[in-house]
Amino acid sequence: MITFDSLTLCAWIKENKDFLEGARIQKIQQPTRRELVFTVRNQGETKKFYININPQIHHICFMGKENELRRMIEIPKKPPMFCMLLRKYLENSKICEVKQPPYERILEFYIETFNELSEKIYLCFAIELMGKHSNAVLYNYDTNIIIGCAHNVGSEKSSVREMAGTLPYTYPPKQNKTDILNYTGELDYNSLSTHFYGISKSFEKQIYAQPLSKIKDYIELKNVKPAISKDYREFSLFAELVENPSLQTSVNNMIDNYYTYYQEKDKFQSLKTHLTTITNQKIKKFENSIKKLSTQLEREEKTEKFRLYGDLIMANLYNNTDYSPFIEVFDYENTQNITIELDNTKTLKENANNFYKLYNKGKTSKQKLTEMKETFAANLDYYKQVMYSIERAENTSELLEIKHELEPENTEKKDKTHSAIEPVKIVRGDFTIFIGKNNRQNDYIISKLAKDDDLWFHTKDCAGSHVLLKGDNPPDKLIFECAKLAKINSSAPYSSKIGVIYTKRKYLKKPPKANLGYVTYKNEKEIIID
Repeated sequence: MITFDSLTLCAWIKENKDFLEGARIQKIQQPTRRELVFTVRNQGETKKFYININPQIHHICFMGKENELRRMIEIPKKPPMFCMLLRKYLENSKICEVKQPPYERILEFYIETFNELSEKIYLCFAIELMGKHSNAVLYNYDTNIIIGCAHNVGSEKSSVREMAGTLPYTYPPKQNKTDILNYTGELDYNSLSTHFYGISKSFEKQIYAQPLSKIKDYIELKNVKPAISKDYREFSLFAELVENPSLQTSVNNMIDNYYTYYQEKDKFQSLKTHLTTITNQKIKKFENSIKKLSTQLEREEKTEKFRLYGDLIMANLYNNTDYSPFIEVFDYENTQNITIELDNTKTLKENANNFYKLYNKGKTSKQKLTEMKETFAANLDYYKQVMYSIERAENTSELLEIKHELEPENTEKKDKTHSAIEPVKIVRGDFTIFIGKNNRQNDYIISKLAKDDDLWFHTKDCAGSHVLLKGDNPPDKLIFECAKLAKINSSAPYSSKIGVIYTKRKYLKKPPKANLGYVTYKNEKEIIID
């Protein structure tokens, strides 16, 4: 990934300076500790200015609407303290001037505003895009005293440049480098970034072996043609420096599109990891619970002997005496003599009744344990289905659907900006095939799309997608194709032999309060896919 350097910042300022100077800051939001969104208006147009000071993807740009959605920006209900500070000083203020200190990765907004006494004051909002040292700082331009920072830097983090409220604002220490525009000697292409201002490590690789005159043209931003490589490995202000370039309409769009791609990719992986962790915890929990219930059920199976003891005692009342410590009887069920230990403080009938009570208690426990085990098994199957959906998810929107399913209370707001994904649709002449990618889509297929005589397919005894075949009297060839699609879209796509069951929609039933996508079926047929 290409890092955001001073040359890119310079080109962006040059492109957007006219809009920014004279613009008013209408709204300030802080989605996360390292992100800020300013709504600015000028020349009859409103734009969202995005600031990211994450060490890995630090950058600034005006966000496009589509990329704003792809970045998955969530505004917290309670704004952070730094956001409140910025709102106090900067909302409804005017940006008078935009500057970049020579060859620094710092964007400065010089702002005209008013204090509590309605006196005009001048502030500077400095956005420092410097890798792990990235920061956003608001300071008083007249006194040079910091009002607040996105994150404070104490002496334990930096002995050179502390950053915190009430401290004086200073620029980063000057580097011992040369201005390449004034240089006329030989070039060492392996250390350009070490010796010259304005050349980052990434740019150094792109301009390797270029003549000095051409490099100077690049530094002076001549013939800017912003481009991103088609595999998103790199971007450049000069298309000729990129392999397989995809030309961009502006420097801002290049920055916006490039970093949105990596933010979306990063958030996709983070969300996938988050959902996988939650689902694995649930799977492990239900597996352990089923294991414990199975052990308890094995113990309860032994209570069957209490019924036998009670029956044998009652059958032998005539030839035994009460208050005995034991009784010897013949077990007709197992054809053997057995000795039953008794409570010698009770009669034979009372002992028999005690055994019947123990039997009935065990019978009730067994019934309840069996019901619990069946419920836990259904939940285990459900979470295995969810895990399958997570593993096959291809984009963030699909993961958000799954997150809404797992955490509906946390994703209520997101549904307004991220519309539900439709199931996969395949047309075969007069027939249509639908394939669900997750439980929400599976449920949608069954409850909304399917009619009574449509055919429903699912792999037997393993997680997979619901496949629906719509149309009258489908040929055997198409039925077999749907069965293969059910196998391919399951947790066992490469199994050498797997069964696929299918039946008509009217034979499906969704039990009350069942998990999303869960159905029972009857009158099914099975196809073995080899």
